[in-house]
Formats: sequence, structure tokens, C-alpha cells
Amino acid sequence: MSRKTSSLAPSWWDYTTLDRELIDAAAALTPEQLLGLSRPGFRIRFYDTLQEFYCAEALEYIHAWKQATPDNPTGICGPIGPTEQLPLVAQMVNEMGISLHNAHFWGMDEWVIDGVSVPPTHPLSFEKCDREMCFNRIDRSLAMPESNLHFPSSEIAPFANTWNAGVRCVLMQGGQGDIKHWAFNDPLPRTGLHTDAPPSPAEYLALGTRIVDLHPVTIAQNARTSGGGNVSLVPTRAVTVGPRETWLAEKVSIWHAGQHDNPFGQRLTAYMIANRIVDTSVPMSLLAEHPNVEFHYFRGGIGSCVVQMR
Repeated sequence: MSRKTSSLAPSWWDYTTLDRELIDAAAALTPEQLLGLSRPGFRIRFYDTLQEFYCAEALEYIHAWKQATPDNPTGICGPIGPTEQLPLVAQMVNEMGISLHNAHFWGMDEWVIDGVSVPPTHPLSFEKCDREMCFNRIDRSLAMPESNLHFPSSEIAPFANTWNAGVRCVLMQGGQGDIKHWAFNDPLPRTGLHTDAPPSPAEYLALGTRIVDLHPVTIAQNARTSGGGNVSLVPTRAVTVGPRETWLAEKVSIWHAGQHDNPFGQRLTAYMIANRIVDTSVPMSLLAEHPNVEFHYFRGGIGSCVVQMR
């Protein structure tokens, strides 16, 4: 029997196609119950202030890069969204005098227009943001070599090959989108073999770096968070790091400041991961299969799912 149609985009899969019992259970979680969802392999942490939150997020870069040696290069795969931690990373590196000569960085994704990834001059370019907010601010004597900066592009192979080039990915860090993705691992369209059911977890987990069509909710979100609401400014395709690369990271760290996904979404994915409920209409739920995942919440951004008319 076919699952129900999405309330958001009928030709796509997404969390609105889940059973109502699951949705209600997640929406009913109090912050204390949310914190109590931690289990072996899945840890939840709360922060009382945004200063603590973004400082802790920046420190993950520092901890990963400080492990790097000539014989054991290490790196982090980092997001655009949140971005507030990026200037803090540069400040910490400079103040602590940390050499990044053996450290690496992988970008998560980049926009694609007419089959080609946008250049760093594009106003919404993620590489542009990483460089301007972080890497261009690091003292040249400490900065990592340009060859250690790995940004995805429409030329997939060179980026994908860096994941198997002897560099240990200590951490993949990111936020969570309205459509419950990490990077641009969105739900898939409801077409072809996936008309009646979303792809199996095994099928989705086999996906590597690739060019994807973006769910309409993802396009609208990026317009809201980065483009002043101008949806026409946001490309509809992107290149993204995939689950295959994600599972090469020793830890996956997701940061919920309350600025990206909403109170319900922040609860739903934690509930599914904690209870090992995996459904590819909620791509973030696939992290239930990863051995080391942390969710970080700004307590003031958790909010409530209680109905309030405004």
C-alpha cells in the first residue's frame, strides 16, 4: 500500500509522509525528555547561552586539527549553516598559535547551476563563505596549505578521492535543515522505483558525493536564511557530500541553534535516532546507523510544539 502524500511537495518524499503516531510522539517531547534520549553511540548536549554553543562548536575544529601530525594528518568536514562558529575558529587558531600545516578541511556542498558548480565569486558560494569567515582570517604562518582545502565541485572525482587519500576525518559537523537533511542529503523525489515507497536505508547509505536536485523546502529555507527571502536567488541543484563519506568520519556532530530547523524538527530526528527508527524520507534518521553521533542544542532555541496562533 502506498504511503500518504507529502503535505509540502506531493512529488517528493519528506517527513510529512510518516505515520501520525511517530510525529505526535516526537512533538510531545519536553526539553528534559529530549535530553534523556541519549544512548550509547548517540549523545545529546545542551548549552545555556549562544556564546557557549558557538564556542563549543568552534572548539571541535581545534580538537580535530590539533591531532594532525606529518604521519597522521587529520581533518574536519564543516558546514555552511551554522556559520557563527567560523570566525571563532580563526581567532582560536591565531591566539593559540596552532599550526595547520598537517590539517585538512572538507567543505560539505556547493551550489550547481546549469550542471556546473558556482565559482567562489558567487554571492551564495559556500567556499566563498568558508574562506571569508574563517580561512582568510588565519595567520599565514599557521594556515593549512591550499592543497589541504577540499571543496566539492561538479567535478566529483577529485573531491571524492580525497576521502581515501590517507587523511583521517575526525569529525563531520553540520546543522539540520527544515527538510531534516545534513549537507544536501535531501529526501528523494517520489518517482520511478520510489513512487510508492522511499528508497531503502541501504540504497541511500550507498550514495556518495553527487549532484542533487533540492527539495522545494530546502530552496525556501536557504532563501530565508541566506537570501533575505528571495527564492529566485537560490539555485535548485547542488553538489553534496554523501552518506558514503559521512561514514568515513569518526564522529558526526549536529548543531541546533534554533535558527535553521524548527522545534518539531529538532525533536523528530533526535527521537528517531535515539529509537533507531530509520526512514529515508527523514535523511537525518540514517545517522541512527552511525556509531558516534552527537546532537548539540542551544536551550533557548529548542522552543515548543504547542499551538500558538500569531
